[in-house]
Amino acid sequence: MHATVGDRLHIHSRAVGLDETIGEILEVRGSEGAPPYLVRFSDGHEGLVYPGPDSLVEPRTSESPRIKDSTSAR
Repeated sequence: MHATVGDRLHIHSRAVGLDETIGEILEVRGSEGAPPYLVRFSDGHEGLVYPGPDSLVEPRTSESPRIKDSTSAR
């Protein structure tokens, strides 16, 4: 798996009926784009992630909106 800052990380649900989790990669801590990644998720929390086989990196495009920190508005 390879990622750069600004890419989106999709973590697919392991059960039917549950939503996937989407986050924006803030830091790439591995060498040459490898995990782990510091990710801000759509609910505002941040965490260090070692993505598993149920994950997908979507490269950032100029049209991709950024995931905002929900705690900054408080």
